[in-house]
Amino acid sequence: MPMHEKRVRDRIPEIIATEGIRAECRVLDDAEYIAGLEAKLDEELAEYRLSGDRDELADIVEVIEAILARQGTNWETFEAMRRAKRDARGGFTRRLLLRWMTPSSVEPAD
Repeated sequence: MPMHEKRVRDRIPEIIATEGIRAECRVLDDAEYIAGLEAKLDEELAEYRLSGDRDELADIVEVIEAILARQGTNWETFEAMRRAKRDARGGFTRRLLLRWMTPSSVEPAD
């Protein structure tokens, strides 16, 4: 019997059962849950990097939402924080790469 030890979405055991497959799950304690969410975020990001698939981005957002909930922040509050940061610092639409910086009192060398 293969062991998976994989963090899964809430309905996965139910979906597996409808396919006639037996599976065992256990509920993580608080410390395992936090570590599990962080590991799941890494896993989903790696999957996105390999595939470039938007479905993986949806998984990333779902994990982020779970992390926020664990921290006591809802999605609306987070979205307001994100918009405020974008308003203050900008987004990533201009595709900028910062090449160097120097104090404004010093001219860059040629």
